[in-house]
Parts: sequence; structure tokens; C-alpha cells
Amino acid sequence: MKIIFIRHGEPNYEIDSLTEKGWREAELLSKRTAKWNVTDFYCSPLGRAKDTASFTLKNAGREAEILPWLREFDAPVLDPETGKRRIPWDFLPDVLDANRDLYDNDLWTKNPIMQTGNMDENYRFVTDGLDALLARYGYVRDGYRYHASDETNREAVIVCFCHLGVTCVALSHLLNTTPVQLWQGLFLAPTSVTIIGTEERKPGEVYFRCQTVGDVHHLLSAGEPVSYYGAFNDPFQF
Repeated sequence: MKIIFIRHGEPNYEIDSLTEKGWREAELLSKRTAKWNVTDFYCSPLGRAKDTASFTLKNAGREAEILPWLREFDAPVLDPETGKRRIPWDFLPDVLDANRDLYDNDLWTKNPIMQTGNMDENYRFVTDGLDALLARYGYVRDGYRYHASDETNREAVIVCFCHLGVTCVALSHLLNTTPVQLWQGLFLAPTSVTIIGTEERKPGEVYFRCQTVGDVHHLLSAGEPVSYYGAFNDPFQF
């Protein structure tokens, strides 16, 4: 099975849509997705994700199911430096160094900063939704792994149009790590493609492994620069 997470195009957050560049990115993306044999499409309920998906869905003559848990991760926390509410990532290094339990799978939601965002409930909203989706295809979560059976659709390819933050949450669940490590350590550019696939080295026991993270060759091959949204430095235009 393949799960493909696609971040929305360059956003216009004021109107929850795309910038002019974001629309170009989405159209270029659709030329790439046209080559894929997709089982099902899913999408965040937010406008910038739906607008990004629109070119792909129109070209494919398909519709996407809207999944509420695919919206951008919504659990603002109190910033220990400013006392104001903010997204639970992009902390400065000194904050991370003073809160090393954020990198512990068993402790990170209990960290005092994360407690201000009701993190347990918000994290489970996404991970429970993801596990329910995977169960449709016959993958059932058990501890740090999934079980498959004769009825499992091992050839399924699903595409999720969503957001940087929630993609990191989904990846953290599938890879059994904390989202903090991914929120702090990954940049997924607008319209970037992240592919994660199942490995079943022992029959019926499944683990997930990333095959591609944040790929944007559909932009670069067309001469479209990579957008910086979600990064604090300029992406390398490789």
C-alpha cells in the first residue's frame, strides 16, 4: 500500500486559498498526479487544500472524500516565552533543550507546554482518524505495527491533500515517533509529495517506511521555484 501526502500550494491564509504562484504549483502538480493509478482521493476541509486538489480531481474525473482530521493540526499552545497562543512547533532551540521530554514518545503530550493545548485529545483525533482510514483497506493497528489479512488491499494507493503540520502528525504515528521531531526537523514545501509505503517482511505484520519526503520535482522540472512557506531559510533550488 502507498499513502501519498500532498501539502497544499503556496497559501493565501487571509482567504484560505492559494496565491497566484500557488495556483501555478497546483496545476503543475496535476500533470504529475495524472500518471498515478490512484485508488482513492482524500482532502482536508480547508480551502487551500481543496483548491490544490481541484486540478488533479478535474483531470482525473474524480472526487475526493473530505476528512475533518486532515485539516491543519489545530492545537495551539501557550508560548513559554511570550505567554501567547501559537502553533505547537517552530520553537527556538533553547526551549527544546529545556524540554527534552518533547522527544519522548511516552511523555511528550504530558509536557507542560503541550498540556496547554489539550494535546492528548487533539493528537488522538488525527491518529484515530488515520487508523480508521487504514482499517478500510484492511490494516489494523496493534501497538507499533499493523496487521494485514487475506482481505487487505495491499495494492491500494491513496492520496491525501492536506497540510504540513498534520502530515507530520500522521507520519509520527506511522513511524512511531513524536510529531515534535518532525515539526522541528522537516520542511515540506507547498505541493510537495511525501510517499509512505507498507513493508510486510513477515506475513500479516506491517510497518510503514517513508519512500519520498517533500519531493517537488514537478515544480523544478517546469522552472517553478520552490516556495519558502513553512521554512526559515530559502529552499535549495536543486
